[in-house]
Amino acid sequence: MTVSPFVSDATPYSLPNLRRQYQEAATSKDAGEKFHKLMSAYTQRDAVVLAYKAAAEAIRARDASMFNKLTYVQNAAKQFDEAVKLDTDNAEVRFLRLSVESNLPSFLGLSTHVDEDRQFLVETLLQHPKSGLDTESFGLVRDFLVERGHVSGPDAEKLGRISS
Repeated sequence: MTVSPFVSDATPYSLPNLRRQYQEAATSKDAGEKFHKLMSAYTQRDAVVLAYKAAAEAIRARDASMFNKLTYVQNAAKQFDEAVKLDTDNAEVRFLRLSVESNLPSFLGLSTHVDEDRQFLVETLLQHPKSGLDTESFGLVRDFLVERGHVSGPDAEKLGRISS
């Protein structure tokens, strides 16, 4: 995982802060609105922060009226595309995209990267501790993949044997 020199721990866009706010936003409408407001103000081009901005758009879609849901999801898809283009090999960017796309209804046709991102993340996690993921991110991604059924069988067993 590449950490941008432009995002320090002293900013609201620090990775620890974004991770915490994303997890809160995923479970609370109020936290989702706060997270979306924060991320809407972000104008830089750091791939990981852009991926969190895309995730905030997707969360906004969850809480929006039926009329606006598709617009937010399409905006999220465009922002994820931009983030991945900026840093194709960033596991956190791929994880965020997978976590959103895997929850979208298939009829929208916006879940086109699920298999690609899942495979990328499994290969990355299997390299741990040389995966580039810090301990917190490794555990979060591994647990998401295994507990949500994105990997099973031999891959789940291999991932379960790797300690963070």
